[in-house]
Amino acid sequence: MDIGTYLQFFVSLIALVNPIGVIPVFYSMTSGFPKEEQQRMIFVTFLTLTGMLLMSFLFGNAILHAFNISIDSFRIAGGIVLASIAMTMINGKIGENKMNKEEKGNDISNYTNLAIVPLAIPLMAGPGSISAAIVFGSNSHTLVEYVMSAITIIAFCICCYLLLRYSKPLMAKLGKTGANVVTRIMGIILLSLGVEMIVSALKNFGVL
Repeated sequence: MDIGTYLQFFVSLIALVNPIGVIPVFYSMTSGFPKEEQQRMIFVTFLTLTGMLLMSFLFGNAILHAFNISIDSFRIAGGIVLASIAMTMINGKIGENKMNKEEKGNDISNYTNLAIVPLAIPLMAGPGSISAAIVFGSNSHTLVEYVMSAITIIAFCICCYLLLRYSKPLMAKLGKTGANVVTRIMGIILLSLGVEMIVSALKNFGVL
């Protein structure tokens, strides 16, 4: 894999997680918290997100083999998931696409740790980003590729950490309209990535 492949992986994670779109959710959930508590939550979110994506990247393919699921079948399923997430993002629904009805109905004040649930899981480490990590892991074969991919994931998670860390001034500059525009742009990119995954799998199956 060349550097462009890792850049594509990085961009796909940005589109999938949509960290800028998560900022309004995070800010609304923690606006009444002391600054020290907010910083602690951001760090826990960073650790959880990094751990989930790395585990999916390293062990996701083995799990697929255990259930006798081909990677191309998973690519199609993942592509459909990405496309569905992308459509909700294009419609401007921030965060709702990553939470089921039961999770939406819960009072977030009752969560033991908002940094882990729902902020890190499922708002950030959702089905789309986990699917992308598994698919990309299946394409890594050498030690160098695994190391470079792990570095890409960690670099992405650090960027998410910095965005959340400075979410207050960023929200002031972006505003609700700016955040919605970014979400829709990321949705279009994400939809293209989902279609690309499906087309790639269909080519491998000999359909196209």
